[in-house]
Amino acid sequence: MYTLKKSLGQHFLKDENICRKIVSVIRERPFTHLLEIGPGGGALTKYLLEIKGIDFKAIELDNEKVDYLLKTFPALEGRIIHGNFLEIEKPFEGNFTVAGNFPYNISSQILFKVLDWKENVETLIGMFQKEMAQRVAAREGSKVYGVISVLVQAYFKVEYLFDVNEKSFQPPPKVKSGVIRLTPREYPPAMNSGDQFSLLVKTAFNQRRKTLRNAVKELFDAAILGEELFTKRAEQLTVEQFAALTFKMK
Repeated sequence: MYTLKKSLGQHFLKDENICRKIVSVIRERPFTHLLEIGPGGGALTKYLLEIKGIDFKAIELDNEKVDYLLKTFPALEGRIIHGNFLEIEKPFEGNFTVAGNFPYNISSQILFKVLDWKENVETLIGMFQKEMAQRVAAREGSKVYGVISVLVQAYFKVEYLFDVNEKSFQPPPKVKSGVIRLTPREYPPAMNSGDQFSLLVKTAFNQRRKTLRNAVKELFDAAILGEELFTKRAEQLTVEQFAALTFKMK
């Protein structure tokens, strides 16, 4: 079999009902290219390999898991990328779907990588620590609304699909999990540049208890800072308001 490595945040899905539920969600939208991140012991992989007429690839960092997967699922030959998802080039030309039970210790980094590929990621279905999943889906005014919420929602529609109990994993994690789906927004909000947008959002939430006037004062001229919107805190602004502010930055 294989061993579990805490250093890689490995908690392997064992609940077949949850596996089938996730795969059912993946199949709700049409796709021809699919990347699974962190197949681990192959809980989802065995179902994904059954999908006909697609180009399927899986990326796995752990040597032992790569060997196990190739021995257990011969159909994976030539389809496994042995490497670190955070360091790879785009796995397909054109658009593709991303899925997986993501390692919780790098889940935010996975989302930032997906944002780098936003022009080509047509859907993402992922299992995250519940707290992270809720943050990604949070709306303005929520205590968990933050940088990852705004940056992801600027480009993707986020749906929180369902919870997953700790007992669905081996070993059981100490936290609950949640599955979310990202689909590209048809009309992302207009912004001066993606870099400015990212800088503004990160700066605003870096001091989220302060008003915008104090948190982002280095990014705007004094006359602009006098506007009423700057009396609000970062968590009170919509994604669209952040995007609109980029046109007023220095």
